[in-house]
Amino acid sequence: MQERDDPAVVGRRVQRLRTQKGLTQRQLAEPAYTPAYISTLEAGRVRASDDALRYLAERLGVAFEELAVGRPAHLATGLRLRLTEAQRVLADGRSEEAAAQYAVLRAEAQAHGLGCEEADALLGLGECALETGRLTEARECFEQAEERLAGKSLPDRVPAVRGRAVAHYLAGELRYAVYLLESALDELNRGGLHDPDALLLLYASVIGPYMDMGAHARAAQAAEFALALAPQAGDPALIARMHRSVARTLLAEGRTAEADASLAKAAELYRQLRLRTELANCHWMRGYVCAQNGELDRAETELRLAHTMLSETRAALYRSQAAVELADVLHRRGKSGEAAGLLEGVLGDFSSERGAVHAAAAHRLLGIIAEDARDTEAAEEHYVRALSLLERAGAAGDLADLCRLLGDLLRRTGRVEAALDAYRTGLGHRSTTPGTTTLGPAPAQPPL
Repeated sequence: MQERDDPAVVGRRVQRLRTQKGLTQRQLAEPAYTPAYISTLEAGRVRASDDALRYLAERLGVAFEELAVGRPAHLATGLRLRLTEAQRVLADGRSEEAAAQYAVLRAEAQAHGLGCEEADALLGLGECALETGRLTEARECFEQAEERLAGKSLPDRVPAVRGRAVAHYLAGELRYAVYLLESALDELNRGGLHDPDALLLLYASVIGPYMDMGAHARAAQAAEFALALAPQAGDPALIARMHRSVARTLLAEGRTAEADASLAKAAELYRQLRLRTELANCHWMRGYVCAQNGELDRAETELRLAHTMLSETRAALYRSQAAVELADVLHRRGKSGEAAGLLEGVLGDFSSERGAVHAAAAHRLLGIIAEDARDTEAAEEHYVRALSLLERAGAAGDLADLCRLLGDLLRRTGRVEAALDAYRTGLGHRSTTPGTTTLGPAPAQPPL
């Protein structure tokens, strides 16, 4: 039997609808049933079969679902259409407007017991919270969405798992983000649940944490799997996100032209989909590619555009992260004053729980600028703050470089023993194979 309310509730509903239609129990029952059966049903003393409820629903002029669980006809379809509209609003960068729509839709879905639709609304609320940097709220929304989908298969739950992982990643909890994503990948691949969209979403999402942890080999492998899965995936937004994530791996391998081409593909897809935040992130990554390739003029143009677009979408955390990349380019182009002002303006958007890796990058650059200005005290303070943030996040690749900068500063100011300690700490991170200090065995691979 399909889902339905208690017999007493269904009985009262049948009686109310029969009375509204002006039918007697006999008129409703015949020719398939008897008046006595209708009387017993309306009294809540019998649980009607699905066939009986379909017969009665047709006689009463309502949908089976409305008779069985009290939902108005086509409610679920209407909710899903409005969920799609809220998704479009979010994709257009209007996260606050989208959040308001998702909140209304969640309340309606909850009131009518539509678990899947409520989960979709919670996923939307989580994405809105990610856009505006409310990471705790985002994580709670994704956790609740996962609870609503507890009876569904893992591929259905993957968007909620990915959302939780991204919230932890942006909060600087890299290892836990990787654990969530790798656990889902392992379960999908070992269990034979080879859903292309789910796998692509997970592989594209894990590249960023891998890169920040220095696990470049795993990032490269994840990128290869993502590229192989892309032709099978039906969601162009996922393909666009994958191209942007893969670009980071290509860049780490020195394949800048391919990275730029991958980002261009993503940008075109996001233009079609009007996903302004993701499109802005593409410009951000293209600027980063150009900066690594020494094209500082073009890098500044791309990063300024990304920063402007993210400011327009009110994606506060992403905007602040793009500002750090832009400040680095400005410093390299001799505009250190503007770079420092930009960094000081966004540091308040970060914390050890929110954007820790980029907060560390901001402190690192401010330390370099302070050193250039011969303010060694301020430089040391920024380096120490950056070191603390990176240690908490487990970003091994960045720690070694920062320890070198701090060691050089301590040595120049005559504190040789402290400098040696800093160098030893950096060597400890550099001498270990990237990722092996924080990551266990790699997840099972998909049968590509």
